[in-house]
Amino acid sequence: MSNLRDRLRRIKELKKNEVVCKIEDYRNNKKIEEKNISALKAQGWESCGYNILRKTINLPLTTIYKKSLPEDIGIIIPDLSGKKLPVKENFLFFDLETTGLSGGAGTVAFLAAFGKFIPGNKLGITQYLLLDYPGESDFLDSVINELKAENKVIVTYNGKCFDSQIIKTRCLMNRIKPPEYRHADLLHPARRLWKNIIQDCSQSSIERQILNINRIDDIPGSLAPEIWFEFLKTGKTDRLIGICDHNISDIYGLYAILTVMISIAENMFDTENYSYDLERLARSVYSYAYEQMKIYNYQKPLELIKKGIEILEPDSYWRNKLKRRKLRLEKLISQGK
Repeated sequence: MSNLRDRLRRIKELKKNEVVCKIEDYRNNKKIEEKNISALKAQGWESCGYNILRKTINLPLTTIYKKSLPEDIGIIIPDLSGKKLPVKENFLFFDLETTGLSGGAGTVAFLAAFGKFIPGNKLGITQYLLLDYPGESDFLDSVINELKAENKVIVTYNGKCFDSQIIKTRCLMNRIKPPEYRHADLLHPARRLWKNIIQDCSQSSIERQILNINRIDDIPGSLAPEIWFEFLKTGKTDRLIGICDHNISDIYGLYAILTVMISIAENMFDTENYSYDLERLARSVYSYAYEQMKIYNYQKPLELIKKGIEILEPDSYWRNKLKRRKLRLEKLISQGK
């Protein structure tokens, strides 16, 4: 009987110690959480929902866009063709940092950034940071409110295959209707322009080798999952703040790449300011001319084809293709069709 009494006493003590440990863990976690928020708020973050912080900054810009985009922008960025051209205020640059780099149902977005043009030739960037898993629903609500803004054109780099799919999957997991929006993905236009020049067409490579933008002390995006999990476990914010800065740099890089593409569209086949693959551009112009012929628009594609013929090498495959299309266009014009 005494043995049974001793066992029950020991079990009771173990349970009491377990409860005490849980209370201490809870208190420690609350202290870490409070410390996290205070450290982040010192960097300009503010609460905007359950376990969600928001930060807004304005970056000065050196390039001043014209009010309207060039008519030929669709040749460079097909996602902007065939529809009413947006103005610069319609662009919304979008980038995510996630807990995984390959997508999938278990990958969660914990950081989102949005950039837009604001008066004073500045880029206004708003970020949303998820502090822990229970706040994901509020995080998604904040992201969706940005994405579904009226008349916005979402600009991403590989966003159609990654960022948008992550948002769609997480919305479905949280029983939220995924947002719908007009989307301009710059990855494939970048590959057409620069793949044969630099081969690796990651955003950072385009920035460094084409735009001469060198990020200083930048934390690679591949470390984002490790850094967020470290933050959840330890409450350390040093590297988390670094990945937030990386996220801002991604938005600025999107703006810079779009600026170059607009410049190329304004001065087709002119490589004085930027190097790019003239052959691939000629191929795009060739296809553009064919589409314009269907709607009896001959003069504009003819002008572009003439410029291409002047610039391309004499034995160039696409120069010869353009010459044949030039003859066809001139014949249609002469016949008044």
